[in-house]
Amino acid sequence: MTQSPIPAVAPPTPDPAAPDLFDRIAACRLCASRFAATATRHAPRPVPWFRPGARILICGQAPGMRVHQAARPFADASGDRLRAWMGVDEAVFYDMARVSVVPMAFCFPGYDAKGSDLPPPPLCAATWRAEVMAALGTVPLTILVGGHAHRWHLGRGATAGGVSATVAGWRSHAPAIFALPHPSWRNTGWLRRNPWFEAEVVPALRAQVAAALETP
Repeated sequence: MTQSPIPAVAPPTPDPAAPDLFDRIAACRLCASRFAATATRHAPRPVPWFRPGARILICGQAPGMRVHQAARPFADASGDRLRAWMGVDEAVFYDMARVSVVPMAFCFPGYDAKGSDLPPPPLCAATWRAEVMAALGTVPLTILVGGHAHRWHLGRGATAGGVSATVAGWRSHAPAIFALPHPSWRNTGWLRRNPWFEAEVVPALRAQVAAALETP
């Protein structure tokens, strides 16, 4: 599958609370040759979106094509579903003073020859993640979205059963951490097969989101 080159967009706005780190991530080009070799043949375009003092940390996988073009996280149908799970609107979600979004890779990894999203390059987390986590400090609520984030934050031992088992064991990490499936449309079938997620996990998640945002 051949993709057209992706048009340029404006860079993300630097974080006034951590401008050096924010700017260094925004300027990162470590994966230029990797991305040039994908079906999309795109240049790196990191999407940092964090601020020390945020009440909620969302740890996802990697930006998709629409996020790459919009230069803001979860600017797609997955974001709509995630915001619905959290019980927040876009105004709250995109307020970096309240919500930070730190994926396992800051750039869109591209598509493979079949048009599927490539996984987040491990180089990104190895280069930036520890420094970003240190800059953020303690966050009242961390939301882990997808298997890559589950494994990095919870460890491979705690996630050995896969995403479904990790999400099913959500009470072992709540209320400070919630492990969620990815909100992609591709997981609609999983949600239908696992109605307990929206019946049990989503209400508990919404309550913790509200509590984290209300805490001074």
